Amino acid sequence: MLPQNLPSLRSALSGAVLAVAFSGFASAFAAEPVPTKGFDETGMNRAVAPGDDFYAYANGSWVDRTEIPGDRGSWSIFSLIAERTNPQILALIEAAAKDRAHATPAGRLAADFHTAYMDEAGIEAHGLAPLQPKLREIAQIADKAALARALGGTVRADVDVMNATQLLTENIFGLWVTQGLNDPQHYLPYLLQGGLGMPDRAYYLTESPRMAEIRAKYQTHVARVLGLAGFADADARAARIFALERKLAQAHATTEETFDVLKANNPWRREEFATKAPGMDWDAFFAGASLMQPPVFIVWHPRAITGVAALVASEPLADWRDYLAFHTLNRLSDVLPKVFADARFAFYGTALTGTPQQAARSKRALAAANLAIGDAVGQLYTARYFPPESKAKAQAMVANIVRAFDQRIQKLVWMNPATQEQARAKLKVLYVGIGYPDKWTDYTGLAIDPADALGNVVRAAEFRYRQRVALLGGPVNPTEWCMTAQEVNAVNMPMQNALNFPAAILQPPFFDPAAPDAFNYGAIGVVIGHEISHSFDDQGSQFDSQGRLRDWWTPDDLAHFKASAAALVAQYNGYHAFPDLALNGQQTLGENLADLAGLAAAYDGYRAAVGAAVDDKLFFHAFAQNWRSKYREPQLRRQVLTDGHSPGSFRALTVRNLDAWYETFGVQPGQSLYLAPADRVRVW
Repeated sequence: MLPQNLPSLRSALSGAVLAVAFSGFASAFAAEPVPTKGFDETGMNRAVAPGDDFYAYANGSWVDRTEIPGDRGSWSIFSLIAERTNPQILALIEAAAKDRAHATPAGRLAADFHTAYMDEAGIEAHGLAPLQPKLREIAQIADKAALARALGGTVRADVDVMNATQLLTENIFGLWVTQGLNDPQHYLPYLLQGGLGMPDRAYYLTESPRMAEIRAKYQTHVARVLGLAGFADADARAARIFALERKLAQAHATTEETFDVLKANNPWRREEFATKAPGMDWDAFFAGASLMQPPVFIVWHPRAITGVAALVASEPLADWRDYLAFHTLNRLSDVLPKVFADARFAFYGTALTGTPQQAARSKRALAAANLAIGDAVGQLYTARYFPPESKAKAQAMVANIVRAFDQRIQKLVWMNPATQEQARAKLKVLYVGIGYPDKWTDYTGLAIDPADALGNVVRAAEFRYRQRVALLGGPVNPTEWCMTAQEVNAVNMPMQNALNFPAAILQPPFFDPAAPDAFNYGAIGVVIGHEISHSFDDQGSQFDSQGRLRDWWTPDDLAHFKASAAALVAQYNGYHAFPDLALNGQQTLGENLADLAGLAAAYDGYRAAVGAAVDDKLFFHAFAQNWRSKYREPQLRRQVLTDGHSPGSFRALTVRNLDAWYETFGVQPGQSLYLAPADRVRVW
């Protein structure tokens, strides 16, 4: 799948943190308890002036006293909530396993998946036997037509909005099934670039000592996996696999190009692939991918599709066989004998993110269940932990902030009334999902065996793929969710003109029905405003109220919007995560726009909700504490290079564009964050 495509269309709040799925529970880490109510005053550093570093002022003591757990590459408020949520989920799954006869169907499915994943002795005893049929199939690829069919067989539809990189880059292409850019009424297939074992093309192509070191470690990892599986000449094979992947990386679109939806709107008829991307037997590929029916595909990354096809023709068949064998082993390493899981962690955990300690097996089991049968797990969680009153309170906040955003649009002096009308139309039909989907995924027909961990993972991915492919050409479900209820995150889907606020994020410290409105609006209210705002960021603003890619702006309005966006790009280009690594304001533009507009809309919604009982300091304090985060250096560098979200410490600085923040904290010229009124970025 593409490394950074979906965040531009389905923009998740927390970026690189795959909140619940990759978060831990009940680890040895206990230095930082999870706040349960309101604002954490003990985390502040009042020795820092708000106008010099608002993030350090609000969070400095927390940063100083907090240690990142040994099994994590980063730590944040999202992680803190997941630290509380995940053991709750695990307890529900274990209870279902102990009393399987009385468990719900969802409970039995989750229990059986978990039981198999935790059966380390059984996994060791099986060894590579469960995978041998697949490895033999790869070894028997005798010609380029068979190779094309095999590559088609790697395509999967597990397009995850929160961490696309690690879920699908190892498959040669990703399939995204969603509504058409120009046909919002029907599901269409999108083909996305993939095929890399490292997170992004930059890891293959950037010339720097650090990247050279990572490349060497990756090649060592490839050789290690092949050696463990009994392949002869593992080092030489690994070198050729790496060389092939480097050529794939050269064909990939850059992160910035991936964010440009206009460059992604490339409808190709199935019969055109042979001429537009020669070198691949496309009939064999589509047959292998079970995609013989769709007449048209949207090719998100045409250069990557063309590049893969050319490499199929030019590169030795033996190298492609080794490539497929390695990625089959690598992708399934956690349900193979322990030496494979340890080898994967040594590279993807320690080398890439600086994480010294592998997560406990139970954590990884829950992460795998969330990915494989997420709605089954979500049904257990919401039935126990998401009360109706929380949903009602959140819905009321959403209504207030949508209304505030609408009022902000009406007051925009720079926007033509015709453009205002189109913008307001988007708000009128915006779908906001709170807590969990209206209809859960139906897992009928999915076989989950409590004694077959590897088979469960494979069958679940294939089941998901078949479900998505079956939708092609059919009518779009406008209330479809793309997140699970147990994810500590939120998302906007501009093509669908819809938002998801999963149940797990609707809890303290983001959301507490008993807390003051100033706190809730500064915390979860800004999250709500952020996601609403994505409908009007640099990507979302290109879609109309029906999710159709359409220019609904007057030329003057669009010019003003782009000028404001350019000013925000320049502002973030000026921030440095390290002396040698600046943020990329263009790469993070969509999220930065949503942070800015979301903060402004949440502030207006809060002031309207509380009347005279205002506490602006608490509002801004709560906002800044949303972005508490610590990173290991490799993880932070990775985020800056590949993610559409700015690191949390910089997101907290959004306040410097709001007049109310200056008034609340008395920020004056000469302080580090001060911007003259004319230099403050104002968009929505």
